[in-house]
Amino acid sequence: MENKERIVLDVAFQPQVRTNNDTQRIMLDVLIALLPALIVAVWQFGAYPLAVVAISVASAVFFEWAYRKLMKKTNTIGDLSACVTGVLLACTLPPTTPLWVPVIGSFFAIVVVKQLYGGIGKNFLNPALAGRAFLLASYALIMGRYAVPNSLKGVVDGVTMATPLAELYDTGVMPSYYDFGSMFIGKIPGCIGEISALALLIGGIYLIARKVISWRIPVSYIGTVALLTLSFGREGFSNVEWMLYNVLAGGLMLGAFFMATDYASSPVTLNGQLLYGVGCGAITVLIRYFGGFPEGVSYAILIMNLCAWAIDKAFHRHQFGVSKEDIAAEKAQKKAEKNAIKAEKAAQTAAMKAEWAEKAAKEAKR
Repeated sequence: MENKERIVLDVAFQPQVRTNNDTQRIMLDVLIALLPALIVAVWQFGAYPLAVVAISVASAVFFEWAYRKLMKKTNTIGDLSACVTGVLLACTLPPTTPLWVPVIGSFFAIVVVKQLYGGIGKNFLNPALAGRAFLLASYALIMGRYAVPNSLKGVVDGVTMATPLAELYDTGVMPSYYDFGSMFIGKIPGCIGEISALALLIGGIYLIARKVISWRIPVSYIGTVALLTLSFGREGFSNVEWMLYNVLAGGLMLGAFFMATDYASSPVTLNGQLLYGVGCGAITVLIRYFGGFPEGVSYAILIMNLCAWAIDKAFHRHQFGVSKEDIAAEKAQKKAEKNAIKAEKAAQTAAMKAEWAEKAAKEAKR
């Protein structure tokens, strides 16, 4: 007689979706998507950025392991989420950052932002961006020192230089060596993971193709920045030039594809994701135009992280197979039941008052 395998299905929650993806597979895809940006960083700044990335990853993994060991919780370093946080944090640092800086940033990102709130999936801020914001507030001089890329050595005197966004917003004049081609390919100064729009687009498209992220957040984010800068422009530049400079320079591509799409700190509703992306884009442009920093991506995403729960609440999803009429009928039924309970309590109160009045009248006759 043929042996048949007994299958037990948990039908407590419906519908059920089967997938081969798990946290480790998703995080591995993110790491693969970041490889083109890291390759461009090595091409332009040499091998030192790899040391920054390695120290950042090692610190993030160690702090996650140590915290969970100290708190006697299950070990989660195998899901690679700490590795992703370490790489993303390193991508937001200047290429010549001292090696002790990512250690401090990783501690803040992993312990303070992620683990103190319960670990992966429970943090309400993007850990890597929160770590960068902490480092920027603590070590502004180090975080604002950008090395001359290999493509511009001999063209620019010195070892450090201003980024395209700094030139754009601080001086209002864009040097001739900052053209759209160099920004697209990555022949410009900047943070380790943000200099090549092409490399980040390749990584972003890979994540969308792998269904790791949705197109809604990055497209609405980049599209909002493009539309607003195209509409408002700036004196001395054509509107199209101004828009392209704002889209290609800075951390917009890195933030849109890799930071704003963090599962734990972004909305899950489809319309909510579009609104979230629009909000990130609008705040980014607002900070760039009127803020004290030429870049606004980090703070824009962190601010919208705090709004994600409210956005999801506004666009909450209903049960499958339940129509708007069913929901309205259920609300009406609950309201009727509530009114019936109130009426019953009012009747009981009136009956008690009448009983007390009757007793008072009998006692008065005596």
